[in-house]
Amino acid sequence: MGRTVAKWSRFYMAGYDLSGYTRTFGPLVWTYDEQGEAALSDGIKNYLPGHPTVSVGQLNGFFDNTATSGLHTVASTAGVIRTIMAPIGFRAAPAAGDPTWCGQFTQLGYQEAGEGFVGVNIPFGGWDNSGTTEAYDQPWGVLLHANSAATDANSTTGEGVDTAGAQTTAGGYMVYQVFTGTGAVTISIDDSSDDSSYSALTDATTGEIADASVPQAGIIALGKTDTVEQYLRWQISAGAGFSSVTFALAFVRGR
Repeated sequence: MGRTVAKWSRFYMAGYDLSGYTRTFGPLVWTYDEQGEAALSDGIKNYLPGHPTVSVGQLNGFFDNTATSGLHTVASTAGVIRTIMAPIGFRAAPAAGDPTWCGQFTQLGYQEAGEGFVGVNIPFGGWDNSGTTEAYDQPWGVLLHANSAATDANSTTGEGVDTAGAQTTAGGYMVYQVFTGTGAVTISIDDSSDDSSYSALTDATTGEIADASVPQAGIIALGKTDTVEQYLRWQISAGAGFSSVTFALAFVRGR
């Protein structure tokens, strides 16, 4: 662990890896309003955290109209809610266990900018709390599956991600990005108390994705009081015509 640099960050949105078109993104904001009050006999004014502000800031990238995957092709429509993941790698490309910024945010604009190379500026609004993650206000989670292909169910033990150091009972939510694939597949999360015996984490599943060749992304929230064991791992279940799926998966624990 330790320190890292921006070149190891990635930006995923709506089932597309936009890292190859992105100059910078952020700032990744997570702040609370301060609510202050004091009684006559209080020695100092007291403060409690109020409502949070969660924002992914803006993406600064290259204007690129490559069919199906270029930044202009993917992101030139404003006013759309986008599912975003921004994993931060540590002196290497992001891997399982790395911190990952997650959430759904409304894309507010799409603006040409810059000199020389033609660039674009894409601003995002705050957290879109339209029901999917209504019970949660935290955006930082942990990467469970880096952007790579999987062809079979995950039967490994001893390699799970310890995302909390202990069992938690405050639920959480999973975030997924499906980049490409073949056939139908279900992506889910298993949990374990000992990194040896795993079972499916209740409600942490995409349900069957009918066609993994279509880029897509989403957020699945657990109940706010659900138990999540200490260790987590990714899981897939093959459907009709499945051969492979390339995806990224993260989980944010409730608190």
